Amino acid sequence: MKSLLRLLFLIIVAASLSSCNYNSLVEQKQGVKQQWAEVQNQYQRRADLIPNLVATVKGYAAHESETFEKVTQARAAATSVNINVDDLTEENLKRFQQAQNDLSGALKSLLAVSEAYPDLKANENFRDLQVQLEGTENRIATARTRYNESVATYNTSIKKFPTVIYAGWFGFKDEPQFSADESAQRAPEVKF
Repeated sequence: MKSLLRLLFLIIVAASLSSCNYNSLVEQKQGVKQQWAEVQNQYQRRADLIPNLVATVKGYAAHESETFEKVTQARAAATSVNINVDDLTEENLKRFQQAQNDLSGALKSLLAVSEAYPDLKANENFRDLQVQLEGTENRIATARTRYNESVATYNTSIKKFPTVIYAGWFGFKDEPQFSADESAQRAPEVKF
């Protein structure tokens, strides 16, 4: 009788696990990891473009060394903050995002320098780099959006019944999402 109950219990457990679609969770978790890799790839593309942009601007505005130093320091800080996909936590993601935001601010200062140099703005190399940088910023936004979508799908799946029953047993836990920087909550001030 006990062996029959054990067998029945095992059949019920096996049936419930297959109906919860463990493999689907594994695929979704891998999707989150892949999307995170794409986010990092786009941030790396931006970091790789910056030295060329700085060198081009330096040729025109040698006395703007403070701006160049800030960009160089911000780039170094941004590229030093790397998060392994297995260490994606809310805190680590905020640290990563803050470093990237600091770099974005430094880049804005660098591009503002170009306003004072009309010849620089007309320089073909500078224009090409600026277009590439703009395209990279768009790619970063797209990669973050896709990452957030992937995380939302995965996080929802591990919370649905009956999956929630065993998701924790197998180590499936919530993944953090990118969120807007606090400064994005305030409307920009436009002055003419």
